[in-house]
Amino acid sequence: MTSQGERRPRVLVADDHAEVTKAICRLLALECEVVGTVADGGAVLEAVQRLEPDVTVVDLNLPTVSGLEACRQITQANPAAKVIVFTAMNDPIIRQRAFDMGASAFVCKVAADGDLLSAVKSLCDDER
Repeated sequence: MTSQGERRPRVLVADDHAEVTKAICRLLALECEVVGTVADGGAVLEAVQRLEPDVTVVDLNLPTVSGLEACRQITQANPAAKVIVFTAMNDPIIRQRAFDMGASAFVCKVAADGDLLSAVKSLCDDER
């Protein structure tokens, strides 16, 4: 659990499936502050600039702009930005492309629920 004086990581979630977004937010809310959600890849960069999250969780398959392209845009605009690509596709080639596009972490949706929360906390602990 987060101690009194410790700031909770601020997280933006980008996923186009409302039920998945709800589940992700419930999971992350245990130890993070979910500052916003977007369902369209085209809205991610603007939301990141407006909300200034510590970590952005991006689904690969987003309408308008793909998760990989959104990741590239975020990290190009701010090289220090932390992006977790969160996808059902556990493919080593896609994983490598995500890292090539600037992702800080790659988490498979079908893995244990705790993996996403662990990844967010790990990325934010690196800052301390």
